[in-house]
Amino acid sequence: MTNTSGNHHVGAAAKQVAEHASAITRLELELASLELKQKATSLTVGVGLGLGAAVFGLIGLAFALAAITAAIALAVSVWVALLIMTGALLLVAGIMGATAAGRFRRAKPMPEQAIAEAKRTAEAIKR
Repeated sequence: MTNTSGNHHVGAAAKQVAEHASAITRLELELASLELKQKATSLTVGVGLGLGAAVFGLIGLAFALAAITAAIALAVSVWVALLIMTGALLLVAGIMGATAAGRFRRAKPMPEQAIAEAKRTAEAIKR
């Protein structure tokens, strides 16, 4: 009978250990969930502030361009100053667009090195 009583104590202890492990796991998952929520909130605020900074930066750039245009207008007619600024902006946009197009043409979307390595590996396995 002592053996049965010993098994009962071991079984009860094992059950208690399993319950504690389950409780610890639940608490760790809850902690992870709370931590992720906190980090997501912080990230959301950071993204919002970054977007706000980008908007104000664009507005500042617009005012800087307007100031340059106004300075040019001191030497020539307003419509000529606006035309000069428009031409300069279109030139910059054209250069940036051409540079981007060149990079897109050179970039190959296929992972060529990985494909070549996979072919070599397949050939090595066949041998």
